[in-house]
Amino acid sequence: MARSRGRRTSASSGCEPPLITRVLVANRGEIARRVFATCRRLGIGTVAVHTDPDAGAPHVGEADFRVHLDGVSGYLDGAQLIAAAKAAGADAVHPGYGFLSENADFAAAVIDAGLTWIGPPVAAVRAMGSKIEAKKMMAAAGVPVLAELDPDTVTAAELPVLVKASAGGGGRGMRVVTDLADLPGQVQAARREARSAFGDETVFCERYLPTGHHVEVQVMADEHGTVWAVGERECSIQRRHQKIIEEAPSPLVERVTG
Repeated sequence: MARSRGRRTSASSGCEPPLITRVLVANRGEIARRVFATCRRLGIGTVAVHTDPDAGAPHVGEADFRVHLDGVSGYLDGAQLIAAAKAAGADAVHPGYGFLSENADFAAAVIDAGLTWIGPPVAAVRAMGSKIEAKKMMAAAGVPVLAELDPDTVTAAELPVLVKASAGGGGRGMRVVTDLADLPGQVQAARREARSAFGDETVFCERYLPTGHHVEVQVMADEHGTVWAVGERECSIQRRHQKIIEEAPSPLVERVTG
């Protein structure tokens, strides 16, 4: 661990000391820098992690402390990240997005290590980690969802379909199928990609909506029961099912006054 070039900003006088005193961000790039900026405003110390290629990255220089991660997959090594947090004296871990942010086992390990997990409860992370289970939960709550289709029983009348990895994210493990003869091969390809990327080859199908839009509703809540609805993001501009640009608010959502 080394002290970084980043500058610590103290909380304004008269404020109570923060419950969290030092945060390790288990991520890099823009998201780490945003978290660090907020921490500085709140007088909270910051810890950056980095692999060899990122040693000179901006997020490393903007943190109060930095910890080197071994190996090319250090950002995915939960045990190493927790050890880094402890070595740097952090009392909380912010996962950012991607990497281990949706890994329930990592969230549980952070809590078991006596650290504060800045994110959804472990049960929520675990429930949402499976698209199949998440769809069932949303359907039970009355949220309209596309019906899950069994890849082995899809018919020509149900085409086109989208093959999706249940544990997927970031566009990985997704295939559009318009010809029934192509379905078995695309299912196998999606399973291979899902197994490699997520360690889980479970896939399912649903009707593909060529003119559909990807709009994400943003809701935040804390452990005290406070909930914020902070609008929505238009995420439909994509390449290979990966978002290229996001726009908030969405220009396609109808606005109603009152």
